[in-house]
Amino acid sequence: MPEIKWKPQKNSTIPLHQQISDYVKRKILNGEWTVGTKIPPQRRLAELFEVNRSTIVTALDELAADGLIESKVGSGTKVINNTWNLLASVSPPDWISYVTSGIHKPNITLIQEINKAEANPNFIRLGTGELSPDLLPNKKIQELLQIDNGQSLSLGYTEPKGSLSLRKTVSDHLKLKGIDASPESILIVSGGLQALQLISIGLLRRNSTILHETPSYLNSVHVFQSAGMHLLGIPLDEEGMRYDSIERLKRQHDAALLYTIPNFHNPTGSLMSNRRRAELLKICQKESIPIIEDDVYGDLWFEGPPPKPLKCNDTQGNVLYIGSVSKSLSPGLRIGWIVGPEPVIERLADIKMQTDYGSSSLSQYAVEKWISSGWYEDFLKNIKDELQVRRDFTIKILEKHFSDIATWSIPKGGFYIWLKLHSEISTRKLFDLALREGILINPGSVYDKNDNQHLRLSYSYASIEQLEKGLIHLSQLIKKSAFD
Repeated sequence: MPEIKWKPQKNSTIPLHQQISDYVKRKILNGEWTVGTKIPPQRRLAELFEVNRSTIVTALDELAADGLIESKVGSGTKVINNTWNLLASVSPPDWISYVTSGIHKPNITLIQEINKAEANPNFIRLGTGELSPDLLPNKKIQELLQIDNGQSLSLGYTEPKGSLSLRKTVSDHLKLKGIDASPESILIVSGGLQALQLISIGLLRRNSTILHETPSYLNSVHVFQSAGMHLLGIPLDEEGMRYDSIERLKRQHDAALLYTIPNFHNPTGSLMSNRRRAELLKICQKESIPIIEDDVYGDLWFEGPPPKPLKCNDTQGNVLYIGSVSKSLSPGLRIGWIVGPEPVIERLADIKMQTDYGSSSLSQYAVEKWISSGWYEDFLKNIKDELQVRRDFTIKILEKHFSDIATWSIPKGGFYIWLKLHSEISTRKLFDLALREGILINPGSVYDKNDNQHLRLSYSYASIEQLEKGLIHLSQLIKKSAFD
């Protein structure tokens, strides 16, 4: 479905339906909406253009009369022609067939709607998993980039594994977590998501099976699925991912790899116990199943450091460890890292060079200076204090307005509260209702397609005022919907 930002001018002398018809016609004639493009439904167009539905009907009738669009019951309205197509002796490329034939799978519709809504500054975003713009260190970054002549900054390509200076700094940073990793065993990547993409195309065969917690962040992106992999969920309990079924699943499905977020799990916010980490590492070593340990939230603890990463006790090179500053410093810098056996890092570095020729040298410079200067640790302390205030405030709102309609656990760090609704209300229906009221939420089905009872709440993005207003209104929508 095409994205539409334009709106007709209501003070114009040109009738609204004519403005809309002309807009759509320009999109078609310019080749932006090609043959086969599906036009949004009339009701949706009326909302987007902020006009009556009858105005939309008139505009579409004109376009249909010009032979540009066609409506069919059951399949909606599509572009069927443009003037060039009518004049040409051969048909133009069928771009829609190319789009649907692409190797990379499209996001689920719900995720696409969330991504679009997040671009609207008027929404209260109760599910967004990133730091609020108010918490980002914009002024400090500007100060850092006031580079004097004595500092070494290169704007050329870095070496395949990334800036050596940054890798040395990351190596020292990881020692604070108990991970002993030389710069040679570290690859700088453009965020944790690229780390997963490189692993999916660089280390695994098509039709491989990936084990993961359920619910899981992996279900909200199609990194492994688009590379021809299969995902298989393992339930969580109060200590983290259960391990008792791993041996059976390895035998039945020939599982190639296990993915886990032990620290402040996305979406549940849970923290894997020390005992469970040891058990998980032991069984995966016994079954020769490599582990991807995604630790992008690991620095964001509130009440004492979390247990040591799985990588700390990995003496066999069984764990690929992913870290990033996207959640703890700035999503826009797009800098993360993979730690693993050197042959693996060499392989992934080679693929990264083939795909983007290295992460931004300017971002690498900024992150290296930020961590090595000690600013990162100072910033983390402030951010954790702020996030804890927001978490505690959110819990108070939930206790006051949600205690009779939902249950939850209190996270010890990270961004998320996994809210379980008592009522049988469809969370997809609730998403639509909330969206119409200017509130954006993340239903549990984003992380487990069979989940229709949970919401992932985030206290990291919305302001205190927005959290209060948005959550109270959300509770009212839930209670009202439960009785409809």
